[in-house]
Amino acid sequence: MHEKQLKIFVAGHKGLVGSAIVRQIETAGQNTWIGATRDQLDLCDRSAVFDFMGEHKPDGVIIAAAKVGGIVANSNFPVEFLSENVQVQTNLMDAAHSFNVENLVFLGSSCIYPKFAPQPINENSLLTGPLEETNEAYAIAKIAGVKLVQAYRKEYGRKWTSAMPTNLYGPGDNFDPQTSHVLPALLRKFHEASLSGAQSVTLWGSGTPRREFLHVDDLAKAVLFLLQGYDDGTAINVGTGVDLEIRELANLIAQVTNYHGQINWDTSKPDGTPQKLLDVTRINNLGWTSEITLDQGLRSTYEWFVEALAAGNLR
Repeated sequence: MHEKQLKIFVAGHKGLVGSAIVRQIETAGQNTWIGATRDQLDLCDRSAVFDFMGEHKPDGVIIAAAKVGGIVANSNFPVEFLSENVQVQTNLMDAAHSFNVENLVFLGSSCIYPKFAPQPINENSLLTGPLEETNEAYAIAKIAGVKLVQAYRKEYGRKWTSAMPTNLYGPGDNFDPQTSHVLPALLRKFHEASLSGAQSVTLWGSGTPRREFLHVDDLAKAVLFLLQGYDDGTAINVGTGVDLEIRELANLIAQVTNYHGQINWDTSKPDGTPQKLLDVTRINNLGWTSEITLDQGLRSTYEWFVEALAAGNLR
């Protein structure tokens, strides 16, 4: 492990992941961080990224910036999801190399793995089968990022790495009913049903698909752990190693939001992939494991959501 203090450029520091990484850097107190808002720095502007990197000369770079969205956005705007993400990560890595940044972690996504990868999904499953069609453009961009990290390692000896987190949640998540992922969408839905005294809530699908959820603060600890103590080009999975049925998740969220009505399942709606669980043996063997239980994480995230809603910070 490096003992020296690092100045870390957190690209995407306002997002769900980036803001958690900033919180963790500040809590740990060992390193410092720099960031730039979208207004201050357009990561698609190559010369601007080089200028920024040249001016600040960070010791470490964490690439948590990405164009993200749900199934509808991914399906309707594949050009933007592929092109913009490739531009952002390539600009950041090329500039980091140009200014001799020693430590870099590129954040991918579990969607890079084949749609029908054996469960739990091992890192070696990458590029062994077709991707999920609905977010193929985003996944291809992220795979390109993983491969560029490996290329820099091979050609220039860079000690850079890639981390592949499972489904994330926590403070700063997107709770928009139209565009949010399953966990924040359910938190909001049950919160509103609890407030209105609704007799029943209807959810999509059968409730039987299994999903894994990692609190974003646990991911932040993992990323900083990898940034300063890991030297391998193979993308490494970051997750809890535990999954549950969406039906179980809904019951947990009903408890957290104090909802006592009936939960109905609309089986005419699609279920999606039956299971998506990451094999986290490698990162566990290195000494990192997730610490925040799903129950703890749901309760603290719900508190954050209620406060943000009351403060008028959410739509």
